Amino acid sequence: MSPASAKASGADGHVRVTQVRSSISTKPKHRGTLRALGLRGIGRSRVLPDVPDVRGMIARVPHLVEVVPATAEEAADQRRHQEASRQAHRTSEKPASEKPASEKGTRP
Repeated sequence: MSPASAKASGADGHVRVTQVRSSISTKPKHRGTLRALGLRGIGRSRVLPDVPDVRGMIARVPHLVEVVPATAEEAADQRRHQEASRQAHRTSEKPASEKPASEKGTRP
């Protein structure tokens, strides 16, 4: 396989998986597979590593998803976005000891 065809086939290590059909009226295993791939609705995409485990999950639901090669840059961008989202969520949560008495759940 030439380097150009390897790059075109997604051999650089990542694929973009996009959900294109609804999981309504599908088998429970198919819905679970979509959730395991990180897809929560039509039009949602994830950049995933191109490994046999992911390819096997994609093979279970090919009628619900679309797969295209992705670059390492797209994968890094997705990781940065997820980490920023997690960090924002962590800073928005406050332990109960830091909350004012009015927010601790006490009733008047």
